[in-house]
Amino acid sequence: MDSYLLETSLHTFLREDLEHGDITTDAIFGPDDQARARFIARHPMVAVGMEEVAAKVFSLLDSRVQCLHPVPDGKLVDTGSVLLEFEGATRTLLRGERVALNLVQRLCGIATQAARFVERVADLDVKIVDTRKTTPGLRMLEKYAVRAAGAYNHRYSLSDGVLIKDNHIAACGSITEAVQRARRGVPHTIQIEVETDTMEQVEECLRCGVGVIMLDNMDLATMRKAVQLINGRALVEASGGVNLETVRDIAETGVNIISVGGLTHSAPACDIGMDWL
Repeated sequence: MDSYLLETSLHTFLREDLEHGDITTDAIFGPDDQARARFIARHPMVAVGMEEVAAKVFSLLDSRVQCLHPVPDGKLVDTGSVLLEFEGATRTLLRGERVALNLVQRLCGIATQAARFVERVADLDVKIVDTRKTTPGLRMLEKYAVRAAGAYNHRYSLSDGVLIKDNHIAACGSITEAVQRARRGVPHTIQIEVETDTMEQVEECLRCGVGVIMLDNMDLATMRKAVQLINGRALVEASGGVNLETVRDIAETGVNIISVGGLTHSAPACDIGMDWL
């Protein structure tokens, strides 16, 4: 993650929660009160963000806070594992608790979800990738969590690559016309991907010489036919309705990439507690 962009985001999150100050904490504790606490995993999970995110939340509030023994990103931990230990001013630890927990619970949930998908296809030559279906304001963090779990990122934003989807085609008139216009408008270094849902569209993509062909919501039999027809002339991405029960069968059709929106938009947050010492 880009440290400058990350700090900018963390400042925004802290400002939202603190606004004019923590009136509860400031009324109960003085500036000289000190404390120690830990983040504890309440169930098995893939850890992400202890050092890169949670520790930075507290250090932005007070550079004197010490964050100790952060669990490395991508490590699978058991129930009761200490994920991070920190000590410093009591006021600081209480002010940063919610923001830090909200973020790492979300990131660990995404990483844990992504790791399950990766495990299902670990012996096959296919990549599990995310999508742009991320929480506004959290895209960099959520895509980082996907990578920490061993999966991969699709394009980060609309400016990262050409992906001609069904509405582009409908508004333009045809795949061929859309591809020609795209080639005239983007640098030669940008690869073109096209979303298809029929064999006829796959054939049109091959005639256009696109770099990546997305098979969107195709049944397995049609997907196999498409992979055979493409025969290595383009990268093949499968997308649409992918879940843990279907991902293995999809991978076995021979596609190169499987994009899963559920890695980010449907991952349940992990349960992480802050225990006082």
